[in-house]
Amino acid sequence: MRDVHGLPGLSPLVEGYTDLLDWLERHFTLRRRLPDEDPRTPANLIAFSYDWRLSCRYNAARLGERVAKELGRWRQTAPGRADAKVVFVCHSMGGLVARQYVEQGGGAELTRRMITLGTPYRGSLDALLYLVNGLRRGLGRLVGPALSSFARSLPSLHQLAPDYACLAGAPALRHAWEVTGLPGVDEDLLKDAQAFHSALRESAAGAAYAVEYLPVGGVLQPTPTTAEFDRGERLAPLFTIEGEDEGGDGRVPCLSSAHVAGIRRPACTPWEQHGSLQNNPAVRQALWGWLTPEPRVHRGPEQGQTPLGVRTPEVVVEAEPCEVRVSAARGMPGFDELAVGVRVDGGEGVRRLRNRGSGRYTGAVTGLTPGVHRLEIGGRHAPGATVTALVLVVGHGGDTDGE
Repeated sequence: MRDVHGLPGLSPLVEGYTDLLDWLERHFTLRRRLPDEDPRTPANLIAFSYDWRLSCRYNAARLGERVAKELGRWRQTAPGRADAKVVFVCHSMGGLVARQYVEQGGGAELTRRMITLGTPYRGSLDALLYLVNGLRRGLGRLVGPALSSFARSLPSLHQLAPDYACLAGAPALRHAWEVTGLPGVDEDLLKDAQAFHSALRESAAGAAYAVEYLPVGGVLQPTPTTAEFDRGERLAPLFTIEGEDEGGDGRVPCLSSAHVAGIRRPACTPWEQHGSLQNNPAVRQALWGWLTPEPRVHRGPEQGQTPLGVRTPEVVVEAEPCEVRVSAARGMPGFDELAVGVRVDGGEGVRRLRNRGSGRYTGAVTGLTPGVHRLEIGGRHAPGATVTALVLVVGHGGDTDGE
């Protein structure tokens, strides 16, 4: 889905993928097929849509068919592309679909790298809460009484249920499939989901292929991780596991977002919610590094940004000016017309630098007291592109107030 979407009571809001696709096409040698083009026209940026109601196995099979067609067309466009492979960028359940294709559907030979954003490799407690508790309170009139029954019929929702021990009880946490008679849960679908995850674990443990996994997992967001029964048949979410608050992206706990192919820690941990991972600036910067071919070059700027190069002395003597020299990337629109300034130690005031022409900006910061100071250099035309320089100011006697 391209833009903001969600199913009230069943799934979180997701910002969509239009901006991500635009960003990929803008910063790399990637091209989408235009809507009015022949569907057989070769392209190397493909958005794969799948029916999220159905099993990940089914969708993985459809993904394999699509890869075979698209990769085959692309390989024929130039002799140097005869051995081209696929790089997957997947969000949420899309990562499970791609993993099933790679590890169980013969896709390993055609895949170079798999980047996943908030993929619940070991499931998400939210899915089990939806199955057991039904609609979120207060949403019955909004979405209709039939949605709970609809959700409980979905193979995909059962495959998203936790594949780890998540239910509190004596003497220890239990897996959902260990508890018989869970209300709202289709035991056959849950058993099938267990087999789905088990097969993936076994294939990853004995994998002989060289697919690189790069999982991204949001952190520092309150995330339901385990649950206990409250008032009979309802599950009450707990934001801890064995007394520890490990957090996550609000939807997928940390323990689930990277547990794949022997990996235990995410390759990138942005402070972000599940539905916005694909548009997070830190994720974009990580994507740049992972997708740029060797030899790597400096990350291209975001739209409306002009990268700045900064030079400052590391040490200055008290009462002496701290000279700041900035150079803007040549070739960027308005690189020689920026309003560049310096903010000291996060203060309110910004000290304007002088435009020396040709993308060069200089100035002096005075009045710095002994100690370590943080200079943030940015410009009106470079939002989000601030560069930080640390400067140590030494007193006349050689003593400082900082370390």
